[in-house]
Formats: sequence, C-alpha cells, structure tokens
Amino acid sequence: MTIIKKSIFALTALLAFASAAPSFADTNTDNIIGAGGYDLTSYHTQEKPQRGNGHHVAVVDGVTYQFATDDNKKTFEATPAKFLPQFGGYCAFGVSVSKKFVADPEQFDIVDGKLYLNLDSKTRSIWLQNVSGRIADANQNWKKIASKKPQEL
Repeated sequence: MTIIKKSIFALTALLAFASAAPSFADTNTDNIIGAGGYDLTSYHTQEKPQRGNGHHVAVVDGVTYQFATDDNKKTFEATPAKFLPQFGGYCAFGVSVSKKFVADPEQFDIVDGKLYLNLDSKTRSIWLQNVSGRIADANQNWKKIASKKPQEL
C-alpha cells in the first residue's frame, strides 16, 4: 500500500470510529452533579449528610449523583424516587414563591420521608415557620415552573 492509500485508510477508520463512539458531555446536563455532590442516602441515615465521591455514581435524567459507598449507591438505585430531592433539588422555599434558587445541600429537612433543600440558613428559617403551607404552595407552583429556566422566573 502506498503512503497516500495508508493515510486515506487511517483517516477513514478514524472517522468511522469517531462517528460510532459515544459522545460525552454533548450538553451541559451531561455534567451536572446533583445535590452538590452529597450522598442522597446519607440524608436519611445520618444526622448530617455525607459527601459522595466520583467512585460511586448514578445518573438520573442526566444528573449525576455521587455516593460515599457502593452500598449507598445500590440503595439509591433500588428506589431513586425515595431519595431524590424535591423540586429538582432547587430551594424549596424558592419554589413556594415560584422561583428557582440554587440550594445549599447542607440546608435541608426531611419531611414525610422527602428531602427538601433550601438556599441558605436564613431562607430555611423562614421555610420552617410554615413547612406544610410552603410544601403545598411549592407543589402547586412546581407544576407551572418545573420546565422553566430560573432566569425566566
């Protein structure tokens, strides 16, 4: 084979491989770490949530969740809906007033087995003044704002 034919063959093989290879991080949603990297199962089993790591991950709807142990990851994978934060992980108080604020994973409450995150300690203290009312408002508002971008609200 001549050098030109070898080069064409190599280029053709490379292009075929590139088009068949999976594309990683095609969109921003392919690189989102949910709950700030905290282990979602730890909210339910420990007094303080524990950070996960890149060795134990699960992906749900394009969001990557990290876990501290493989057992925690397996527990999550068995019933993800049980552990996922409400309102896509946005601040629960914010959703109760039709806004989407990025939540601090250390500002949380478990209410009726569900994880609610809040923006900061001050916002959480307002949330705690009327938890059931805020949850009811947030549940209604989420139906209207779930698909909207935060900057649209």
